[in-house]
Amino acid sequence: MDFAAVLTGLKRFFEHHHVRYALAGAFALHAHGITRATGDLDFVVEESGKEPLRRFLAETGYDELYVSEGFSNHLHRDGALGRLDFIYVDPHTADLLFSKAQPMPVLPGLDAPIPRPEHLAAMKVLAMKNDPSRTFQDMADIQALLRLPGVDKQEIQGYFDRHGLGEKFAQLEES
Repeated sequence: MDFAAVLTGLKRFFEHHHVRYALAGAFALHAHGITRATGDLDFVVEESGKEPLRRFLAETGYDELYVSEGFSNHLHRDGALGRLDFIYVDPHTADLLFSKAQPMPVLPGLDAPIPRPEHLAAMKVLAMKNDPSRTFQDMADIQALLRLPGVDKQEIQGYFDRHGLGEKFAQLEES
């Protein structure tokens, strides 16, 4: 996948349409110094941008693999354009998340908004709740986020508690 070309094209779309967004997934982790292999790009996007984004992706040759209220996944036939995953957030969550996201380098010469480590952990907690098969990888990512200097562990614990996964946070504390 040509990450730089895809990210550049999506940045243009988001900026042109005034849609707030940030990178999520492996690229966001990498921006915080946590390296993990990936083959796709993950974004968090304000929900008001969902339909224009879906139309744009369809017009540019992406097939929609899955769509729900809060997520969509897209795949291009051209492997260089690859797979894209989107998380859509409500206005309240968008205000909290995007007001604290910071532009950070993600590829040579290319910056993108990156959520706080605590917000990345919140997304991973929700992902584990919605798809328990993700637990192993997401727990490893959250454990790495918890080790970052200055991270608010109580805030992250609150996300686990809020989604009924308090025992998972306790496992992280024990390791």
